[in-house]
This record gives sequence, structure tokens and C-alpha cells, in this order.
Amino acid sequence: MGTIVVSHGYGMQSGDHWYPYLRDELAAQGHEVRVPQLPDPLAPSADAWLKTLADEVSASGVPAAGTVLVGHSLGGVNVLRLLAGHDTETEGPYAGVVLVASMAGEVGYDALASFFDPGFDWARIRRAATSFRVLHAADDPVTGAATSEHIMRFVTELGATATVTATGGHFPSTGDSRPRLPEAARLVRELLGA
Repeated sequence: MGTIVVSHGYGMQSGDHWYPYLRDELAAQGHEVRVPQLPDPLAPSADAWLKTLADEVSASGVPAAGTVLVGHSLGGVNVLRLLAGHDTETEGPYAGVVLVASMAGEVGYDALASFFDPGFDWARIRRAATSFRVLHAADDPVTGAATSEHIMRFVTELGATATVTATGGHFPSTGDSRPRLPEAARLVRELLGA
């Protein structure tokens, strides 16, 4: 059985939206699912979010090869930053990564600029995980007109397999709720079975 660690999105709590669904769905199959509460979700600090995620992954005690990382929105950027600092030679690559409605670069929120600085070392990130999956909606209002650019960056730089839905917004978009996201659970199961 595997361990899944979820990095939630900007302005969200660990018990919001589809995170409990993912935890319960995968835990029912014998997996350990951790959804840490990242500090100050409405005024996030890149360093504080990265430290919290790294501590949670370390606390699981499971080797990287038995761990799947899931990042939603800004939480996906947090996962990319974790991978960029991962010692693959000593610890080996993670079993996989699922990025849900995440960004491959800045999307115009000045308060979040520190999450994208320095720029991503895509080659290092690619080596830090065995496989990457991306789940994105064509109508995502956060990435907007650049949605396809973000998806293609993940595909070309990380060799990610992308699942793109016609609708879904930002899974969810601001003001909406999304209690279930079966597509994300399916992608995690794919990685755990690989």
C-alpha cells in the first residue's frame, strides 16, 4: 500500500472540497492519505508552505518510492518546489505526482510571486518522480486563456500525462464547492499501480 500526501490550494483548508473524499476513497483501499493544513492559506508564504509539506512527507516515514504527491492549484506549485529540492540520488524518486488545476508559471497574483521565484528547474523536478499526471479543466478561470500553455509545459517538461475536462473550473472555482473529484482518485490509483 502507498502513502499519498496532498498539498491543498490557496485560500483552502485541509478539510475543504474534495480533499476528504480523496482521503476516504484511497484509505478504504488501504492507503495512508495525509492532508496537512498549510499555514496562512489566505496569505501564504512559499517557505512556510514548503516546510510544512516537507515535514509531512518526512513524518510519514515512507520512502519516496512508496509516496504519491498530490497538489491542487497553488498546492501543486508547492509540490513542484518540494521536488526541485528533493535529493533523488540519495532518496530515489517519488512514485508519482498528480497536479490538479495547477500552474506552471505565474498567473498574475503578485502576492503569490514568491512561489515562482526562482524559476522551476524542470529537469531536476522530472527526475524527482517516476511519473506525472495532470488534471485540468478547459474552463479554469485561474489560468484563463493560458490554460493550454500551463498544461503543455507540464507535458513537455515533465512528460506528464494530461487529463483535460471541458468543464470543472478550478476544481472548484472561488465561491463554488466540489465535494468529490473521482478523476483525481483515479489518477492516484494509476500511479500507485504503476
